[in-house]
Order: sequence, then structure tokens, then C-alpha cells
Amino acid sequence: MTIEPRHPTDAEVREIKRRIDRPVVLVGMMGVGKSTIGRKLAAQLELPFHDADEEIEAAAQMTVAEVFERFGEAHFRDGERRVIARLIEAGPSVLATGGGAFVQDDTRALILERGIAIWLDSDIDTLVSRVGRRDTRPLLQGGDPREILVRLKAERESAYAQAPIRVTSDSGPHGDTLARILGALAQWP
Repeated sequence: MTIEPRHPTDAEVREIKRRIDRPVVLVGMMGVGKSTIGRKLAAQLELPFHDADEEIEAAAQMTVAEVFERFGEAHFRDGERRVIARLIEAGPSVLATGGGAFVQDDTRALILERGIAIWLDSDIDTLVSRVGRRDTRPLLQGGDPREILVRLKAERESAYAQAPIRVTSDSGPHGDTLARILGALAQWP
């Protein structure tokens, strides 16, 4: 189902806030806007915001790229799962996950069981434009970002598609994506 942007009324937002009883977990590719849009969503819903990558960096006392480089992706994914589990246990919030988190079977099962998973989807051109603004993404090191993103998106889409809500995050204003998310949450059972 495609949700067109429609800014909800104050009464609709109040009703969404009343019904949120667990974390809203944003999943999707790097560069799709999970952190930026997640902060705006959390403010709108008056919920705490958590960025899983920032929490991992705080716990490890090093950047995500450094964790990847020193310990490898498997070690990073294990720590990521534990951090996401801790954040989900904390109760209602908005949680932005790393691009590969939802692809991991254990992490995806945890999110689907205890959260409201929202897949933020985007086209490749938008992703390339957004990830080009930062050079801190370990999976994009040593290759053509467009080629890597095309491959990762193809590999990950079947996992992302398991999220019960899918919202498009395009090159338009973040407010449009936020409106789509709120519209989807208004229809959430």
C-alpha cells in the first residue's frame, strides 16, 4: 500500500501517540533518512529517539567504521543485535537502525516481535546523493558507491519487505516522508 503525504490533524497525532505501546523501528538502506526522519518522528510523537549506530559507538567507544575495521562485520552485527534488544526493552520510542540490522535473522525477529517495523524505501539515485555527503560508511569503502548500493539493495529487499509498513523516502522534503509515516501509523491496527 502506498501512503501519500497528508499532514495529520492534531487529533490524529494524539490518537497515534495514545496507541503507540512499543518502539517504532525504522529499517532500510543506508542513506534513506532513518536518523533524520526518526528524530522528526520522535519529536512529533513526543517519544525518545535512539540511533542504533550512535548507541553502538557510545558502547564501543569507537566509530562504526573502526569496529568494522578492527573486529569485522560479524562482531559488529552481534553488538548491534544486543544494543537494539536493550533499546527495544526500554519501551515506546523511535529507533533508527543501521542498514544491515534488519537483514540479520535474529535482529529482524526481535524487531518484528517487539516493535513496529517501518521500511523506509528509496530509489538508488536518492541513496547515492545522500550517502555521498558522508564518507563514514564502511560498506561503501573501496568501491563505486552506486554499484555497491545497487547490490546491497537487491540483496536486502526481501528482508526489508518483511516489515509490515513500507514508506517511500524520496528526494522531496522530509516532512512528506514524516506525513507518510504518520498516515501509516494512523492505519496501524
